[in-house]
Formats: sequence, structure tokens, C-alpha cells
Amino acid sequence: MNRLGPSRTTRWAIGIVVGVFFAVPLVSTFLFTLRDPEGGLSFARWIALFDPAAAATLKPIWTGLGNSMILAVVTVAIVLLLLAPTMILVNLRFPRLRPAFEFAVLLPISIPAIVLVVGLAPIYLHIGRTLGTGTWTLAFAYGITVLPFAFRSIQASIDAADLRTLAEAARSLGASWPVVVLKVLAPNLRQGLLAASLISIAVVLGEFTIASLLNRQVFQTAMVVVNKQDPYAPAIFTLLALAFVFLLLLLIGRVARGPRKARS
Repeated sequence: MNRLGPSRTTRWAIGIVVGVFFAVPLVSTFLFTLRDPEGGLSFARWIALFDPAAAATLKPIWTGLGNSMILAVVTVAIVLLLLAPTMILVNLRFPRLRPAFEFAVLLPISIPAIVLVVGLAPIYLHIGRTLGTGTWTLAFAYGITVLPFAFRSIQASIDAADLRTLAEAARSLGASWPVVVLKVLAPNLRQGLLAASLISIAVVLGEFTIASLLNRQVFQTAMVVVNKQDPYAPAIFTLLALAFVFLLLLLIGRVARGPRKARS
């Protein structure tokens, strides 16, 4: 028995307190969506989402949700194709640069989003002239926002795996660097890469400040617009978004644990 750890009763108490802390606002929001004009509870608000008469009211949400999903895909691509290979390169070839690299990657977490927008606004003027003003261009800003969270997830997997030994063994057998990264290192970093992808999706779906100040329509800004006409629809979509992220978390956890069980 580990006397340094909390007792079973303490763990249960902490779990119940944390569960209630998260459950109360979710249950309250769900009950709010069930309210009907007569004062009772019904799923009429949920069924109304599929009513053609409400299509015009909900159109901004569907448009914003589509834009956010595109942004999530592009942001995840930035994390997996730019951040992850750079981290592998720094840890294998340039370990002395790791402190400076870590400082630069973690810096965005200490900068408020509104300050980031002030610095990014002139850059987005040039982006608008060259790449257009499409909502997908927000992925460049979102890529900066998710850097600290994605970095920690991937770095935890890098610290748990002996990348140098794996890379040297693969190189000694004649594997090229792309093969080493994709077929040797990436499978050992799967859990960190999946966690970084999940965090990136969650950040993109929940981000409001940058999109609002740069005048882009995404999921969160669209819900603010629709909330002025129908306060129930944004609440319903908020619950659906939370459920989607939760299911995605369970899926990623199962995928990450699958190979480990197979090896055992």
C-alpha cells in the first residue's frame, strides 16, 4: 500500500467534486434546451434543428462549423507536418537548441489572443493580398495558438522513447530519413501525435477572439450571431460539440492503447 498517495475515500471525494463541477453547467445547459413555452420539458428545440423553416436562422452556424472543420484539418496538418518533424530534428541533431526552441514554442501561451491579433493584423493584410481572405487562412494563427499544447503532448512521447537509438538502428540498416521518421519514429510517438491532434481540434472549435477580431466566420462567432435570434440553438450546438470532442477523445485513447495491448 502506498501511504504517500491519497486514500480511496479521498480519491472518490475528489472525483465527485470535480465531476459535479463539470456536470452542473452541462446539465443546466441541457435542461435549458428542453424548456418549452408552456414551462415544461420537451425535445422540440432539438427537433427544430432539422426543420426547413429554421434553415435560414441556423445557416451561419452550419457555415461556421464547416469553416471550423476545415481549419481543424489544416491546423492538425501544421502540427503533424511542421511541428512534429522539427521537434524530432531538434532532439536528434540539435539538442543544444532544445531550450531555445522550447522557449519559442511555449511563448504563445503567455501572450493574450487580443495581443496576438494586433501583431497578426498587418501580416494578414499581406496574406489577404497573396492567398485571399478565406477563413482557412486563420489556420496560420491557430497553428501558433496550439503550439504550446501540441508541443507538450509530443514532447512527452519523445521523452518516453529512445529516438536516437531507434534512428541509428534504422539508419544502420539502410533506411532513409523519411522512412526513419514515418515508419520507425512516428509509430513510437503515436500517442503524443494523437493527443496533439485532439488538442488542436478542441482549440480550433473553441477559439473566438482571433476569428472575431480578424472578421472571419467560424463556429464560435456564428453562435454569437445566431444567439441574438435564437438562444437555444447555440446551447444545443455547444453540447453537441462537447460530445463530439469527448467521443473523439475516447476514440484516440482506444487507438493509442490498441498497439500496446497487441504487443502485450
